[in-house]
Amino acid sequence: MTESKTAPPSAEQGTRNLLVRAATAVVLAPLTIALAYAGGWLWVALVTLAAIGLYVEWLSVVGAFAPRTVAMGAAAFATAGFFLATGWIDRTLVLLLVGGGIVLVLVQERRFWIATGFAYAAGAQVASVLVRLDQAYGFAALMFVLLIVWVTDTGGYFAGRIIGGPKLWPQVSPKKTWAGAVGGFAASLVVATGFAAFGAGRAGPVLFLGAILSIASQLGDLFESAVKRRFGVKDSSQIIPGHGGLLDRLDGFVAAVVLAAILGFLRGGADGVGRGLMVW
Repeated sequence: MTESKTAPPSAEQGTRNLLVRAATAVVLAPLTIALAYAGGWLWVALVTLAAIGLYVEWLSVVGAFAPRTVAMGAAAFATAGFFLATGWIDRTLVLLLVGGGIVLVLVQERRFWIATGFAYAAGAQVASVLVRLDQAYGFAALMFVLLIVWVTDTGGYFAGRIIGGPKLWPQVSPKKTWAGAVGGFAASLVVATGFAAFGAGRAGPVLFLGAILSIASQLGDLFESAVKRRFGVKDSSQIIPGHGGLLDRLDGFVAAVVLAAILGFLRGGADGVGRGLMVW
């Protein structure tokens, strides 16, 4: 009898998953870039919906999903989105503090985890808007963060699959390897070099910024993996084909964009976060 030449089921499944991931990225990446370029209400609407989604998925992961908790949190993020779109940054922060406090008053259990999830989603919402807010430099700054996160994830994925080797932190994320971590980090330096070559700033500071954002992205990924492992959850949801949920897809971006917003704010103030990141 002739030997079957079909690939093992695991190989077929891995190839199919890679194709699904790639197809999803082909659809979502241009849409994200287009809305980031448009800025204004469109970008605020996207990140507000994402913040609500992150909050809902977080509650599901930590076993604290309840209609009242979801509704109050979603209302707080929606109102914060309105304030952000009108440029009321200070009112947004006050609103989110009050909204988070009300949510905690309403719940009786797992307050720490609910508070952490609310802060996580709120940080993603505010930071994403602040980085884009600068009319002159906001889009470039946001694209820098997005590309660093994307190539860190993609470079790590392929380096891990091709090279393999010792695991990075098997107790938290069994599939991640040191080769993947280094590969993703190296890919981020390539992107940073490209930005510096096209006049984004002096090579040294831009490379340093790309490096720390790449590390933040990988730590954000590990943080989300640790939370899921703590509660015995594999994927935060199945809303994104091939990628799981919003938490699974945005974990690295949340960490990187929050760090970017802090660094940009320290150098350029609330209205000049993008300039603070891009002008060295």
